[in-house]
Amino acid sequence: MIEKGRLVEGVFNMLKVNMGLKSGEKVLVVTDVPTADEWKRVDSSKLAEMLDRGLLAKIVGEIAAEKSSDNEVEFFTYPSVGRHGTYPGIEVEERMKAVDVVIAITTYSLTHTDARVNACNAGARVASMPMFTVEMLYPGGPMATDYGEIDRETRKIAALITKASKARITSQGGTRIAFSLKGRKCLVDSGIFAVRGSWGNLPSGEAYCAPMEGTAEGKLVVELNWFPDLKEEMTLVFRKGYVTEIIGGGRIGDEYRGLLDFKKKEEPYLSRRNLAELGIGTNPNAKRTDNVLEAEKIKGTVHLAIGDNSHMGGKVSSDLHQDFIIPKPTLTLDDKMVMKGGKLLV
Repeated sequence: MIEKGRLVEGVFNMLKVNMGLKSGEKVLVVTDVPTADEWKRVDSSKLAEMLDRGLLAKIVGEIAAEKSSDNEVEFFTYPSVGRHGTYPGIEVEERMKAVDVVIAITTYSLTHTDARVNACNAGARVASMPMFTVEMLYPGGPMATDYGEIDRETRKIAALITKASKARITSQGGTRIAFSLKGRKCLVDSGIFAVRGSWGNLPSGEAYCAPMEGTAEGKLVVELNWFPDLKEEMTLVFRKGYVTEIIGGGRIGDEYRGLLDFKKKEEPYLSRRNLAELGIGTNPNAKRTDNVLEAEKIKGTVHLAIGDNSHMGGKVSSDLHQDFIIPKPTLTLDDKMVMKGGKLLV
């Protein structure tokens, strides 16, 4: 049972500090709900999580309306699209474009979709919060942190990545991968979205960029407890920028082998295999490892994503964007080690 009273301060701070909400602005709180097919197909525990997330979004909307009486607050639900980065439909996009602030507490991410991009182009400030949990708003959680300090550190890391031509990542878990960054700008997601058209995740805390397409060589090892429901270590093998094989992973591995279907030579399978993102987490209050939204923000982690990178300066459009986190990584930019075992050296 969600205790509404425990969320009031966190929601108020999110609106005022993170979103910079001003008097008279319109707010949309949006969430996705299970489809009839998902009610039949998806495990009951996952359905419960989706329903809890929808209820949390409803409560956030209620608190926003109560605490910001001079703001118009709308709550809207739409049918789940089933995977991160898939377009949610024209009605969702139009509602997002019609407001000043969007709080998207969803199961499947809107971050790398045209709906989010077009809403920002129309001037909306968007907080994309896929897989958000109520605990994130509690004192000591990843939302209750010094976003000014996160902004300073994230910008420092982003500047280093922007200057670099190549990156190499290794880890004790077995990750060994290298790729080009030449000509790519590293972006900052530090949790302050007060400027017209700005956007990012909440909780925040990462520097991220799109590696050059076609350059990734090596393997990414997804370790146990670092991805939802992963019961067996999973390895993604990259050649010439694309995943060519997925080894292990049990049921999760089977799911992604299906999504990437290496026997197929056409879309949407090809674009889903693209190495899409390099990210570095900078939030000291982020702790939970099996929730991708929070785990990718953990200070001292690196994450890589596959699929769409068109919304972060890349050239690949896809209906998938999925992050995988690497704990205690060593990151080398050009020939300079900037992180060793998860500890920043700069």
